[in-house]
Amino acid sequence: MRLKSFFWSLQVLLLVLTVGHPTVSHSKRIYLDIEADKARKIRFAVPWMLNKNLSGERQKFGSDAADTLAKALKFHGVIEIIPTSEYGGAQQVDWRKLAADYVVLGQYSITSDSLKYELRLFDVAGNEVILGKSYKGTMQQRDRMLFNFCDDTIKELTGKSGIASSQIAFVSHSGNAKEVYLTDILGKSIRQVTRHRNLIVSPRFTPDAKSLTYTSYHSGNPNLYITDLNQSKVTKALSRRKGMNFAPAWAPDGKKMILTLSVNGNPDLFLLDNQGNIIEQLTDRSGINVSPTWSPDGSRIVFCSDRSGKPQLYVMDLRTRKTDRITYEGSENAEPSWSPTEDLIVYSSLREGVYQIFTVKPEGRSTPTPVTDDLSHHESPQWSPDGNQVIFSKRDGKKHQIYAIMRNGSFQRRLFAFPGSHTYPQWSR
Repeated sequence: MRLKSFFWSLQVLLLVLTVGHPTVSHSKRIYLDIEADKARKIRFAVPWMLNKNLSGERQKFGSDAADTLAKALKFHGVIEIIPTSEYGGAQQVDWRKLAADYVVLGQYSITSDSLKYELRLFDVAGNEVILGKSYKGTMQQRDRMLFNFCDDTIKELTGKSGIASSQIAFVSHSGNAKEVYLTDILGKSIRQVTRHRNLIVSPRFTPDAKSLTYTSYHSGNPNLYITDLNQSKVTKALSRRKGMNFAPAWAPDGKKMILTLSVNGNPDLFLLDNQGNIIEQLTDRSGINVSPTWSPDGSRIVFCSDRSGKPQLYVMDLRTRKTDRITYEGSENAEPSWSPTEDLIVYSSLREGVYQIFTVKPEGRSTPTPVTDDLSHHESPQWSPDGNQVIFSKRDGKKHQIYAIMRNGSFQRRLFAFPGSHTYPQWSR
């Protein structure tokens, strides 16, 4: 094993030597600025990974693995992947001639019960390997290991972890039922979570992403349920109160949640503990109050209410219960989501008959910033874990599909092709 590691290190060294002496020092390495509106995309090459057990022989598994990693890197919106057709997928290439900023060099080995990756991130300008990782797991974990390396790469270049390892929950409508599904960011591994064969709405991850809450009508009343995503425990009801039990917003610490209940007739916001016990009623018959979401520090919430006549967004300080309206433009403003990284709220706004996505600051009469402008309905926006992207349900015709977009309105794309109509997307933290 040590001999093999030596030859792998030697191969990396030879690649460093082929590109010549560095022209940019380590201290001047290009760093990704994911939040910059007009930043140049960083050029990555992800050549085919080599089979370590077959003297570096190229196989389809290696090209497929490289393709998965390349797509995960590109998903972050600031990386441009150099097509393998430009260099034949080879690892020993003059990367400067291809204007590459970074190259991922990979080897793998497969045994009867395990898969191992050895991955290196090479900085072309700095002429050095800046990240080296080994991952070992089962064949079923092959994509998960690549996603982990992608996140490690993004962290190495930005200081913040990537989002490739996150999960996306959504409701899929097929036939007469709406069920909750889970997927990775590329839609490669999609699994069904619920099997109620009825109407399900508003899935919400718990802050640790280990459980999922949702509202189901299968018993005749819209009750709130929670299910363990490891499927080691039985799904249980959190709230079966008569009337609405809608859309829980989990506190950042996971100890409390805010739920829309109509136990007193009017849909109001209630503070509950994580076992479903009511702690306090937060709104009292001031219109229909729905869609709460917490600020990152847990001190405030934003929610939707029609107390002024039409749905608008309001911010409540949970320490003083002071409530302020923050949206005034557009016919309706609803479905807010507070960024996990800053004081910025994304929401759906009805403008000239079309639902568009906007962002707004939570203080005073801030001017909203548009994120979308095409002539399709954009609904249920939710932030990515790093606060750089927004996921939403896009309605075009009779069906909804799950899309993502950068916060500055660039790189809008459909995330996956899956039969049915899809709504209520949620991103795990």
